[in-house]
Amino acid sequence: MAPKVLVSDKLSETAVQIFRDRGIDVDFMPDLGKDKEKLRQIIGQYDGLAIRSATKVTEKILDAADNLKVIARAGIGTDNIDKDAASRKGVIVMNTPFGNMITTAEHAIAMMFAVARQLPEASASTHQGKWEKSKFMGVELTNKTLGVIGAGNIGGIVCDRARGLKMKVIAYDPFLSQEKADKMGVEKVELDELLTRADFITLHVPLTDQTRNILSAENLAKTKKGVRIVNCARGGLVDEEALAELLKSGHVAGAAFDVFASEPATENPLFNLPNVVVTPHLGAATTEAQENVALQVAEQMSDYLLTGAVTNALNMPSVTAEEAKVMGPWIKLADHVGNFIGQMTDEPIKAINILYDGVVSDMNLDALTCAAVAGIMKSVNPEVNMVSAPVVAKERGVKISTTKQDKSGVFEGYIKLTVVTSERERSIGGTVFSDGKPRFIQIKGINIDAEIGQHMLYTTNNDEPGIIGTLGQMLGESGVNIANFTLGRAAAGGEAIALLYVDAPIEADVIEKLNATGMFQQVRALSFDVN
Repeated sequence: MAPKVLVSDKLSETAVQIFRDRGIDVDFMPDLGKDKEKLRQIIGQYDGLAIRSATKVTEKILDAADNLKVIARAGIGTDNIDKDAASRKGVIVMNTPFGNMITTAEHAIAMMFAVARQLPEASASTHQGKWEKSKFMGVELTNKTLGVIGAGNIGGIVCDRARGLKMKVIAYDPFLSQEKADKMGVEKVELDELLTRADFITLHVPLTDQTRNILSAENLAKTKKGVRIVNCARGGLVDEEALAELLKSGHVAGAAFDVFASEPATENPLFNLPNVVVTPHLGAATTEAQENVALQVAEQMSDYLLTGAVTNALNMPSVTAEEAKVMGPWIKLADHVGNFIGQMTDEPIKAINILYDGVVSDMNLDALTCAAVAGIMKSVNPEVNMVSAPVVAKERGVKISTTKQDKSGVFEGYIKLTVVTSERERSIGGTVFSDGKPRFIQIKGINIDAEIGQHMLYTTNNDEPGIIGTLGQMLGESGVNIANFTLGRAAAGGEAIALLYVDAPIEADVIEKLNATGMFQQVRALSFDVN
């Protein structure tokens, strides 16, 4: 029987025809996504579900999806899909991360022009017959300094377009190497320098714990007087209240926003302020982008349902069914060791070196490497997956190398990941025990045996008395229970590490208190997806 796909949002007829041409039975119901109850009633008939943003794939709907194998979103964001519930159900979630890059970048450039020349206000005034020519004095983009926060896929296109406009481009991106910056023709800078130098600032980063409020009130106050700020990336990257005050005071000359902390945005501190251009999340709203992502969805879903090939999956590795039984725990380990280093590394990464030892060296190393690189990258960009991670790394000039060797130690197999930056090398090793559970076995060359938990605390210090007591006391006073406590040291009195698995997240004030003791060189709260 042919696979059956439901299209519950508006998708192009060309995309729908791709399903039919490839022998897939497709039902095109573009308004069904608005009717949750009807969708729940019929979803059990289908192997695949193709959606945009209108359909909300909740746990309740997934509970009724007895035959569903794949959900594919025509676009990047998958907030309208309960990915945890989909994973538990065994349903693959796909997106199309590269279909609307040019469209979003062009919108940012258009918004920059609009705020530079006050085009919306000038247009509205002229429509009213006022002819206020002297009121709308703009500025040129030529020779101005554009500060780009996030020089990945979309940000990189913005950099290229801005250089074509003869702008001086400076970029802040933790994953941008000097070699890649030179190739792009941009100057790599730290965030504080970007804030003080840029005439225009445009944001092109995902919303993560690291990027949330990256333009906070404190950082906005550091900006150059007369700066203009553009956000076509994600709401929540900018303190909108603080920006509104700086617009009113005149410190910020203008702003152009396509995204907001709360959407749909029916009210906002930036609304109705002079020289503020706002649009209703139109970044990907062009006919070309919508067509591109629709066609990609149809191709990806068809490939999976007909051949088992997995592309742009957000919740599973790209491995065959036969490999999954053996490789599953090792893929999870690769993700964990990558994510550990990703959370520990703040400076741009130049190279990633992965050593596969013993039994793991005979597995699907491409999939394992993708998992390790994705683990590193997702600490900054949670939308990165096993398919897109190598592409992201390559675009940032990161060199990836792998080595495999026969069993060389007490473990049947292990993975050792080393990251090289301009300042240091950082390495971590892990293995999978016979119970199928991944473990950290070496950090910075120091041997340990650490169970991996959702919430962890990592510290480095000199090997001296009092460390265990200090950690236990301070966490106890903060109401954090320790599930597992692992210590390691290079030598007596030398460098030592501690890795704690705890029952709850470590709050920032606890980190501050531990740092204030003067006993630690480094204190870092870590989190891992252990589901």
